[in-house]
Amino acid sequence: MPDRYDVLVVGAGPAGLAAAQTAAAHGARVGLLDAQPRPGGQVWRHDVRHQAPRAAREAIAKLQGVDVLASHSVVAVESSALRVETAEGGRLISYGSLILATGARELLLPFPGWTLPGITGAGGLQALTKQGWPVAGKRVVIAGSGPLLLAAADTLRKHGAQVLGIYEQAPAASVHAFARQLRHWPARALQAIGLRVRLAGVPYRFGSFVRRAQGSDSVQRVDIDTPTGTQTVECDLLAVGYGLVPNTELAQLLGCAMDYLGPHPHVGVDRLLRTSMGGVYAAGEAGGIGGLAVARLEGAMAAHIATGHSVAAHALAPQRDRERRFGALLARHFALDPRLHALGDDSTMVCRCEDVTLGDLNGFTDARAAKLATRCGMGACQGRICGTALAELGRFPRSGARPPIFPARLATLAGLTTLPSDDAYRGS
Repeated sequence: MPDRYDVLVVGAGPAGLAAAQTAAAHGARVGLLDAQPRPGGQVWRHDVRHQAPRAAREAIAKLQGVDVLASHSVVAVESSALRVETAEGGRLISYGSLILATGARELLLPFPGWTLPGITGAGGLQALTKQGWPVAGKRVVIAGSGPLLLAAADTLRKHGAQVLGIYEQAPAASVHAFARQLRHWPARALQAIGLRVRLAGVPYRFGSFVRRAQGSDSVQRVDIDTPTGTQTVECDLLAVGYGLVPNTELAQLLGCAMDYLGPHPHVGVDRLLRTSMGGVYAAGEAGGIGGLAVARLEGAMAAHIATGHSVAAHALAPQRDRERRFGALLARHFALDPRLHALGDDSTMVCRCEDVTLGDLNGFTDARAAKLATRCGMGACQGRICGTALAELGRFPRSGARPPIFPARLATLAGLTTLPSDDAYRGS
């Protein structure tokens, strides 16, 4: 028999932590599931050298009465249950209500040389650094778009890296207009000021992006397009990230309707975070990129609704709406320069798992045909990198998810009570 929870929360980042704590406070039996060994998600990922922010410590400390199911990866969906994999094997967990707090991942775009060792996502390098990857003394270039670049630079500096510069693709006028709007969000303004103070001396350049990376065994230099011409910078590490994309694979497997405001879907929800599937709710970045404050508010709202406390959820909605406006402001002022879509040529690798170049995909009109012919998207990342990049480039619309969501042992897949039909794979 499967383990059963009144409320099962998937994702132990800020949204999931708020959801689990709120549902438990209402007396529900709550399971909090996450693939990582510790709660906190990406934004509050455990740092081996530095203490977590006070808000993170407090949120984790409030998990009394919650079953924290760490190192649990969701593999597939069954009837009102999730098939998960742990180090010990497969497990089936059922639920009365399900809250999706699956967060987001970085958007990476291909450019010549981007597969050289030493090149990662901006958030990816931040995560590696927190986990103990040695960066002390390394010369690091950080590029891409959005406030995550500053947060990554701050972490790297704390761990002893030499941050040579932060290169933001958005033009100066757009970034300055965004900064002026921060007066409406004082807490965010203080956070931004704190980051800039801690990063004193690090160049922060606008209207600039990495055009090419070069090196033999690893990255050694990068060519950066700037408003005044091309600049070449010698470096040991390059971290590039062009914002965030919601993780919607589990929601799609569940049959939840998606909304599109651009090339990347987010889970469609109503004002009280109910998805199109009964008993399934979505909170935080899964429902659209909004940031930490939105995640925490929506986690609590989803738990209130899931446990039948709609008045409490309605009370939080105005504050959530205000914080959601910040996410819209962020998207508008850090919109990607169209030139970023043209950096790669036919010889540029796009699917790193299966060694597929952009040229290999010429002539294909849909993702499924390209996958069958080239294996693009069939590697370990299950198309999370290349599929998202290709959707951003306008090559193919982002295809629907199919099981397994993550690579899994055959023994885990053998435990499925129902096997996916061919229909589950069509269009993927």
